[in-house]
Amino acid sequence: MGNQDHPLPTPSTQAGRDGLAALLARPGRAVVALDFDGTLADIVPDPERSRAHPDVVPALSALAPRVAAVAVITGRPAGTAVRFGGFAGAPGLDHLVVLGHYGAERWDAVSGDVHAPAPDPGVEAVRAELPRVIEEAGAGDGTWIEEKGRAVAVHTRRAADPQASFEALRAPLSALAARHGLIVEPGRLVLELRPAGMDKGVALEEFVRETKAETVLYAGDDLGDLAAYAAVEKLRARGTQGLLVCSGSEVPELAERADLVLPGPAAVAGLLRSLAGQLARG
Repeated sequence: MGNQDHPLPTPSTQAGRDGLAALLARPGRAVVALDFDGTLADIVPDPERSRAHPDVVPALSALAPRVAAVAVITGRPAGTAVRFGGFAGAPGLDHLVVLGHYGAERWDAVSGDVHAPAPDPGVEAVRAELPRVIEEAGAGDGTWIEEKGRAVAVHTRRAADPQASFEALRAPLSALAARHGLIVEPGRLVLELRPAGMDKGVALEEFVRETKAETVLYAGDDLGDLAAYAAVEKLRARGTQGLLVCSGSEVPELAERADLVLPGPAAVAGLLRSLAGQLARG
């Protein structure tokens, strides 16, 4: 893509077209909020090797100064997303906000600090029991545990039959989470056990309220983004304009509700760059 701007894609819904028009007309009242994995970064077998697509930071650097605010909302720890995204110190991103652990953590580029509540004791209890529960479910081979600080995730992507292992673990992991006051967040061949009460929808609504935005663009790729989609739909009912972007079409529940479906992170970066270019031209 480089520095070349591409034409803005046209949303498939009237609500999406209205949201895009409002963002272009009043960018200083617009928030751009983005998931990380699968949206700004390609999905990879090892989440520790995930990095933002190389076009993402330049696109965000061009767009961020032209809108009210940009936020990355992710299930990862905020500091991890900042590191894997290459966001710290990037030109134009001096007011970027990263809401990690579904909004429980917050990193502000202005200070470089992460603010977070105390860890939930249920996560530590679940962490200790997970290996036994996975083994008893018969899903041990190729299944692995990702430590996420305030949450823990079980991946089946490396298993001989990833989908079968995923399905075999759904019920026992849900029961384990319930015993310790946690919830299970399913994703693409991953089940995350985390505290209840915070999701991307809650985080997005609070950020929109904080910024007093009149328009919000949200881009995501997985089931955890459904809560943010629902938040945008709720905001629309109150008069806020919104544009829902889906990165990839692997999750039909998301793609069917989106105003705009893009092939993946490279195309999301292209959208951000095109928005910046259009706004620069006034």
